[in-house]
Amino acid sequence: MSDTLLQEPAHGSTIESDDYLAKRSLRKGTAGWVLLAGLGVSYVISGDYAGWNNGLLLGGFGGLLIASLIVATMYLAMVLGMAELSSALPAAGGGYTFARKALGTWGGFITGSAILIEYTIAPAAIATFIGGYVESLGLFGITDGWWIYLAVYALFIAVHLAGVGEALKAMFAITVVALLGLVIFAVAAVGLFDINNLFDIPVDATAFGASPFLPHGLMGIWAAVPFGIWFFLALEGVPLAAEEARNPARDVPRGIIVAMVVLIITGALVLFLGTGALGAQALGASGNPLVEALGAGPAATLVNYIGLAGLVASFFSIMYAYSRQTFALSRAGYLPRWLSLTTSRKAPVWALVVPGVIGFALSLTGSGAMLLNMAVFGAAVSYVLMMASHIVLRVKAPQMPRPYRTPGGVVTTSIALVIGVAAVVATFLVDPVAASATAGVLLALLAYFALYSRHHLVANSPDEEFAALDSAADDVS
Repeated sequence: MSDTLLQEPAHGSTIESDDYLAKRSLRKGTAGWVLLAGLGVSYVISGDYAGWNNGLLLGGFGGLLIASLIVATMYLAMVLGMAELSSALPAAGGGYTFARKALGTWGGFITGSAILIEYTIAPAAIATFIGGYVESLGLFGITDGWWIYLAVYALFIAVHLAGVGEALKAMFAITVVALLGLVIFAVAAVGLFDINNLFDIPVDATAFGASPFLPHGLMGIWAAVPFGIWFFLALEGVPLAAEEARNPARDVPRGIIVAMVVLIITGALVLFLGTGALGAQALGASGNPLVEALGAGPAATLVNYIGLAGLVASFFSIMYAYSRQTFALSRAGYLPRWLSLTTSRKAPVWALVVPGVIGFALSLTGSGAMLLNMAVFGAAVSYVLMMASHIVLRVKAPQMPRPYRTPGGVVTTSIALVIGVAAVVATFLVDPVAASATAGVLLALLAYFALYSRHHLVANSPDEEFAALDSAADDVS
């Protein structure tokens, strides 16, 4: 740390002791790019098993297909931008760290809060899907979902507390099983595929641009965007593992790009084969789309059980993500500092427990679809701000070391930014109540920041140091 930083902390910031940071440190050198790619896939893979299919009822096959292509373009551009940012700024804050450096304390906090909202709510939605799976499979004789929600939260918080190395390896193993389930589904669904099933939703003659391909017209594309996001939601969490990576400048970009390629392939498989096997109308209303697409038989039974593994993989990994985002914001003073305390095994105990308790409470609503839309709203807001951060840093800090550089530069991330803005608007179109409620939570967090935490930041936390070093370099220039 430089003497300049020690002597001149930013306005409203304090310098904390080495002991403060020692009690808030993660285990370094734990994950290589393969584990990080597995983490990226595990964040998202539950979206292949359930959730995306509801977009068929709003946009038809054509609407969801076009929406998914638009969303895939956004994510690919965003991933390439985040790969650059994560190689240059390898800290546990991920998107918050990027925005803090580019957009200041307000921009950093808004971005981190939006990400935290996404990662706190998404596991609650997945918990309701897990409950539905367990009940439908008749496991353990459980018929009341809240026991399942409590069990998965308690079990996986305990595993995470055992240490990051153990948690990442467990996530990777579960993810491999979930990917195997998608392969089994694809092989079985090929024989059931009928192209006419893609277009069996009745055409709404009153909708502009309506056709068998777009039964609800052009507006159906927009309405389907949040469900296209479900194919990739939470992938942006890979940079949150930067402080625990072996070589973050190399491993994080490689891991997130490989994960994106895998998810494009799996998303395309379930969209085409699932819809073609059962039909858009029936699949759109399904709570267990891949299993219902296969009908009765051993393949359907096997995919049903493995689908539970897919949901568990995403639940488990997003829990990792919310803990690291909470940890980073707390360590820097944006959230109460006690939330960033770590155990002797370098696990952020309160950053795991507190968002878990909130998520469990939300899961008791039992409304997975509403929670899904709330998570998508938080995600879309963060995407806009992260891409703005990439653009600002290319202009403001061209000299910043970038071990990986985004192909296409600001043009690439501008594409993601524009689509991200459209995605934010689309969440209000699908569920204005869920989007408005989530916006209200974000505003409440901003009020806390405005009135209290911005006056109590930790100047020598890694994220604040990144920004302060930039300011010092600018002053020297």
